[in-house]
Amino acid sequence: MPEQKRWNILPVAEDKADALFHSLKIHPVLCRILTQRGLDDFNKAKQFFRPQLTDLHDPWLMKDMEKAVVRLLDAFNNREKILVFGDYDVDGTTSVACMFSFLQKIYAPELLDFYIPHRYREGYGVSKAGIDFAASQGFTLIVSLDCGIKSVELIGYARSLGIEFIVCDHHMPDEVLPPAVAILNPKQKDCNYPYKELCGCGVGFKLISSLVKRLGLPDSDAFEYLDLVATAIAADIVPMTGENRTLAYFGLKKANESPNAGILALKELSGLVKELHITNLVFMIAPRVNAAGRMDDARKAVQLFIARSAAEAIQYAEQLHSDNTDRKEADKLITQEALAIIESDTTLVARKSTVVFQPHWHKGVVGIVASRLIDHYYRPTIVLTRSGDYVAGSARSVTGFNVYEAVHQCKDLLLGYGGHFYAAGMTLEPENVEAFRERFEAVVTATIHPELLIPEILIDSELQFKDIKQAFYNIICQMEPFGPENMRPVFVVKNVTDSGYSRIVKEQHIRFSLRQDNILFNGIGFNMAQKFHLLQQKKPVDVVFTLDENEWNNSKHLQLKVIDFRQHEE
Repeated sequence: MPEQKRWNILPVAEDKADALFHSLKIHPVLCRILTQRGLDDFNKAKQFFRPQLTDLHDPWLMKDMEKAVVRLLDAFNNREKILVFGDYDVDGTTSVACMFSFLQKIYAPELLDFYIPHRYREGYGVSKAGIDFAASQGFTLIVSLDCGIKSVELIGYARSLGIEFIVCDHHMPDEVLPPAVAILNPKQKDCNYPYKELCGCGVGFKLISSLVKRLGLPDSDAFEYLDLVATAIAADIVPMTGENRTLAYFGLKKANESPNAGILALKELSGLVKELHITNLVFMIAPRVNAAGRMDDARKAVQLFIARSAAEAIQYAEQLHSDNTDRKEADKLITQEALAIIESDTTLVARKSTVVFQPHWHKGVVGIVASRLIDHYYRPTIVLTRSGDYVAGSARSVTGFNVYEAVHQCKDLLLGYGGHFYAAGMTLEPENVEAFRERFEAVVTATIHPELLIPEILIDSELQFKDIKQAFYNIICQMEPFGPENMRPVFVVKNVTDSGYSRIVKEQHIRFSLRQDNILFNGIGFNMAQKFHLLQQKKPVDVVFTLDENEWNNSKHLQLKVIDFRQHEE
């Protein structure tokens, strides 16, 4: 674990926070946090705390929506075969499940099918194998979801076979767009859609909403997919702002009140009895769905979400659950092996980057392992394994460092690569692994600011123990669902002392009991036992935490979920 962390308290426009306090009349610290998040007047705050489905933007504002709807209605009238195509991750499989289920209700089910490319045989996005399948089965229209915006040549190839595409995507378009009959993507330069951060499933939902309106159906026919849309938003790590937050808010409501059979089955298998929160979608539902594509075939994730009965859903959920168990075992084993490789070599320990390679590692988990290694050695990390005749791998980055750009600087040693700021993938010849390791290290060493190799904790505000009341916590709960750009608030309390009752539990965690001005608060800090000596010195400490409610013996009380602590400095 990286020992020292950088603490950064986020700045705030004090005048705006003060004005908000006078209009909202809630704790000034909460007003500071809302102001930091751009919710700096009464109306913005009201829309944030009281989202309405009427806040959703008109789907017809999206460029090409009319073209997409007209093309689908033509296909219905001409009884064309329609293939719903999506990526193998959570966003892709939920998108396909929503669109396929909806089309089955309004069109001839025998003229519909769905296709999920195989992660290892076909790779990401629209695939030649998928188009060839469509051609062989007589499909003339493909609706691609969460992919397609970069598939210029493949969609051209489909056209040459008499197959047209409607592309629903949210990834950044290139200068040249694919020759599709309609492209729905709010990130297109000339698209007037007001909210640009939808996930792939969100774009698909907009197409469903437009069809519902055009066909004169009730809005509820689109809203019944909101729990799947929320799952995609949670898993795809898109900003939890604006329309995404409204969709996630009502999607969670749906997941708790009348969930999709697949979500209910995964919830039951996970043993969750309480209501679902966004964190459950991120850490319980999403990994099981992703595991299908990582360990086997993601098609069954769609079958789970389109299941017609609880019994059928449980059958698929058990398969996903089993894939996830295999994924966890592989991930744990490979992480241990990778750490052993680094720790056995002092030159590897001292580096500014990590590049590890073993031919037998499972390709489906190398990205997860890269993230795990960053928890131990906080630096840009690449994990490589054998893939057929080649070596393939995944890169993950630390906050503020563009790992895609660093990989791009090594392109002469690679057969192919792709990705974005914080994650990338690459393939190379086995004989180039060592040269790639050295080049990547040289690039990182030359370009990374030393500060970026120290983990940063962003703190929303300082807080006093006397401010922590149930009403304060209740308002924080109303800020859910949390996610990027609307994270659970992080606080720092300064100059607190150990009450004498803090202790180490289960060998690696600390159960805190802290005092400030005669007010006591309990807390839990995971994997912090190595810092316990700081409490034993009986000197004041500063503590970074989030607020949590602990339920035990049918009674609830507020506690600190400690993220980090250090000796207090005057």
